[in-house]
Amino acid sequence: MPRVRIKRQKFVMPGRYILLIITILCIALMLLSFFTDAVSLPLSYIAGYTVVPVEKGLNVIGEGFTRRMDEWQSLKDVLKENEELKEQVQNLTLEKNQLIADRYELQELRDLYELEDRFGSYDKIGARIIGKDPGNWFSVFLIDKGELDGIKENMNVIAGDGLVGIVTEVGPHYSTVRALIDDATNVSSMVLSTNDTIMVTGDLKLMDSGEIRFSQLSDQESTAAVGDEIVTSDISNRFLPDITVGYISSIETDPNNLTRSGTLTPAVDFAHLRTVVVIKDLKVTDENGE
Repeated sequence: MPRVRIKRQKFVMPGRYILLIITILCIALMLLSFFTDAVSLPLSYIAGYTVVPVEKGLNVIGEGFTRRMDEWQSLKDVLKENEELKEQVQNLTLEKNQLIADRYELQELRDLYELEDRFGSYDKIGARIIGKDPGNWFSVFLIDKGELDGIKENMNVIAGDGLVGIVTEVGPHYSTVRALIDDATNVSSMVLSTNDTIMVTGDLKLMDSGEIRFSQLSDQESTAAVGDEIVTSDISNRFLPDITVGYISSIETDPNNLTRSGTLTPAVDFAHLRTVVVIKDLKVTDENGE
C-alpha cells in the first residue's frame, strides 16, 4: 500500500501577539529592576537589548508627532496671519481709493471756485454727470439737473479751465449736453491776443490725439502763433463771450493763401469729466445753430 504522508501545519503566531508578549516582558523586567536589587545587573543587560530600543522607538514616534503638531499649529498661525494681512490690504486699498476720490473732488471744488471768480456775474448751478455715450470721450452726456432746476436749452456748460459745451435737451430732472469735441459742434471763437475770429469745430477722430480743429482765421500778418489762447467770441449766437476754448497747438496757411487753420488743445479734459457748471444766463433765445 502506498504510504500516505500527512502534512503538518506550521504554527505561526500573529505579529500582534508577539508584540504583546515583548511588551509584557519589557514591563515585567522594568518592574523587577525597580524592586529587586539582586537582579539589577542581569536585567540591565536585558533591558539594554529589549527595553531601551523600544523606548527609543517610542521617543522617536513621540518627537515626530510633537513636531507635526508644532508644524500644524505654525501653519494655522501663518494662515490666520495671512487672512489678517489680506484684510489690512483691502482696508488700505479702500482708504487709498477714498483719498484719491477726495483729491479729485478737492480739485473739482478748486476749479469751481476759480470759475466762480471768473464768471461771478453769471447765475450758475453745479451738476454731476450721470450718463454718457459709449467711448472714451464725453462728447454727449447727461447731467443730473433739468427743467425743475431752471435749466434750459442753449445754456453754456463749463468746467475746470473753460468751455465744455451746450445744453441741447432738457427733462424734468436731467439734461443732455453736447460737448465742444462732438462732430456736430461749431463755436465762433477768436484769438485772444489778436481778436481775430475763427471757427472751432469738433472732431472725435482728432480727439484721440487730444486736439480739435479750427479754421477761417483771417490773419494776413501771421500774428497768431502756437500757444495762443482761444476764447468764445462776441459774435457767437449761443455761446457767452470770453470763455476759454483752448490753445493753438498747430497752425498753417490754407491753400487759398488768405486764411489759416490748425488744431487746438482743449482747455477741458474731456476724458475725465465728473462735474460741470451750467451758466443759466442765455446769450440769446434764438435756437438756430452757429
